[in-house]
Amino acid sequence: MRKFTWLLSGLLIGSSLFWGAGCGPKGPRAGAFDDDLDPSFLSAGEDGTYALGARMDAGNLVTDVQFESVLFAYDSFQLADSELQKIEQTADYMRSHGTVTLIAEGHCDERGSREYNLSLGEYRALAVRAHLIGLGIEGSRIQTRSFGEEQPADAGHGDSAWRMNRRVEFMLYR
Repeated sequence: MRKFTWLLSGLLIGSSLFWGAGCGPKGPRAGAFDDDLDPSFLSAGEDGTYALGARMDAGNLVTDVQFESVLFAYDSFQLADSELQKIEQTADYMRSHGTVTLIAEGHCDERGSREYNLSLGEYRALAVRAHLIGLGIEGSRIQTRSFGEEQPADAGHGDSAWRMNRRVEFMLYR
């Protein structure tokens, strides 16, 4: 029995090391999402998926009003208190214009792998969507998409450029 326990322990530890090696995002730091991951803003469907529903027909881009991008800290999708007013202004506009729909577009700086940045950009857009829903905007009026690092606001390669590229932009449609 003692040999069996040692064998089982060895197998468990060995398999943990094998499967754990190389896991995690190839981004700025492994496990980065673990610090601020709170998927409570997602709602699971009956099959366990986290779909937001079918993509809406975007319509015509609203060009008579623009809102500031919501900026994010490095390697994070947490909404900073200093950025909440930008989301609240967008919510106010959507409340007074009941036919307007929104696509929240998530973006990242160039650091991290393409896959990691696409995921982080989506989490940023979902965080903004969740806050808008919390402010009373119907979820069916808000979609998300991520561009990762593909559409930088600033093409530079330093801290000031990276800061401007970690953002969510609001695209409003009628």
